Amino acid sequence: MAQNNADLPTGTSSSPKFGRLLVVLLVAVMLIVLVTIASEAYYSS
Repeated sequence: MAQNNADLPTGTSSSPKFGRLLVVLLVAVMLIVLVTIASEAYYSS
């Protein structure tokens, strides 16, 4: 993976990493919310 990052120019190398990190964080938050809602619905019944 380090070789792929070395091929990118320095000016744009931080932008795709930040976008990917943002997507991963959003997916993680959505998973946490989904598990919370599902567990609340399961235990409340």
